[in-house]
Amino acid sequence: MPTPFRYTEPLPPKAATGRVAEVYTQLAHDFGIDEPVTFVVLSSAPELLAPTWALMRESLIAGPGSRTGKELAALGVSLANKCPFCVDAHTVLLHATGDHALAERLARGERPENEEHARVLDWGKRTRVPGALGPAPFTPARTADTPAPDPYPFPHDHAPGYLGTALAFHFINRVVSALLTENLLPGNAQRFRPVRSLAGRTLARTVRRRARPGAALALLDLPDPGESPAWAGGTAVGPAYAALLRAAMDGAGLLDADDQDLVEAAVMDWDGSHPPLAPDTFPDRNERPGARLALLAALAPYRITDADVAAWRRPEHTDHCLVHLVAYGAFLAVDRIESAFTHHPVRI
Repeated sequence: MPTPFRYTEPLPPKAATGRVAEVYTQLAHDFGIDEPVTFVVLSSAPELLAPTWALMRESLIAGPGSRTGKELAALGVSLANKCPFCVDAHTVLLHATGDHALAERLARGERPENEEHARVLDWGKRTRVPGALGPAPFTPARTADTPAPDPYPFPHDHAPGYLGTALAFHFINRVVSALLTENLLPGNAQRFRPVRSLAGRTLARTVRRRARPGAALALLDLPDPGESPAWAGGTAVGPAYAALLRAAMDGAGLLDADDQDLVEAAVMDWDGSHPPLAPDTFPDRNERPGARLALLAALAPYRITDADVAAWRRPEHTDHCLVHLVAYGAFLAVDRIESAFTHHPVRI
């Protein structure tokens, strides 16, 4: 039987124990899906699974801001990252919020009729470009007495929810594109309007229920309070982000120092564009297979091939290792996006 998993063979969720089982329990209750493959694919690395879920939960599900707005932001991120799996998922989840007409306009590739919705979607798309999340810089054309244009298409007190959602899906998109097939449902059934609508309606009760902030933090080895980013404004989004950063960066140990330097320098120079197909600017798969995989995960995870994985994988490279290497590359891109905007506290 074909599975949605590329390159890994996760244990069935029913066999889960410990922290993995606890994550699945929260997922079923707060996300409404018992075994979402976007998280099952991380289950071989519980130390990554838990903070990935925590960041998504505390921003998209329990964070400040409307669920429709944050789904639009996540959809914009997924469109910018060329992740069809996640684009389809957020279209279904917009049906779950009750915004059926909006979901179908987006499924047809049309712009939202509501200008506020359109601005949020556009903002989500722009976040792929490092620096696009931050406030407008001072320019000579703007005097000190003239306020800068508002960088957010949502209230400032909702920024932790929207920023956390955008950054969560910059990470999740990359993991999904690298390690899953593109089909959200078997046979791409989500491409049919009745299927999208029905799938959304089955999740409606959970999606519209208010979630209590902070519940996912019990699943984490919490970082020090000073590690939480200022933009999180003291919400539960901050420690969830810091915990994922710490866990994902552990994957650097799978590369030698030279490969780490090469990958991190390339991501620091990245301008948010999609790399050209030709010439292939990524490290040679035979000479530096680990660096190639990590950098592909960061900049173009949809281009990872069987040959790329086979060139790197050795008997000692378990599923746990592959997930960590992909997560390392993916989070380097997230960190590049996050660190490029001016950190400023958000008052809640």
